Amino acid sequence: MLECLPAVGRAELVDLSTDRQARFKLLTMITVYAISSLKTNYIYVGMTSNLKERINRHNSGRERTTKPYLPFELIFSEVCNDRKEGRIKEKYWKSGIGKEKLKTLRDSTK
Repeated sequence: MLECLPAVGRAELVDLSTDRQARFKLLTMITVYAISSLKTNYIYVGMTSNLKERINRHNSGRERTTKPYLPFELIFSEVCNDRKEGRIKEKYWKSGIGKEKLKTLRDSTK
């Protein structure tokens, strides 16, 4: 993997070590997820680089969009290589077809 580093007014490409490549990949991976309210029929779809922390934020009421529907359970997650791929998947799961599949998934686990 190549990384751009500034070098006296110009960009220079350098090779990253295998270890740095692995760490960089972990930092840029995005998880698309769906959570379902345990009290209502509400399903929220989002994306994050830190799924555990994001679920904690939802369940602690720190997210305005989901606060009225507490508590939540994770019903689906999918790891994507980058933000662009994650956004495409997120849009699909937020669509009518995607939401229907999530409802079927949620209802099959009850």
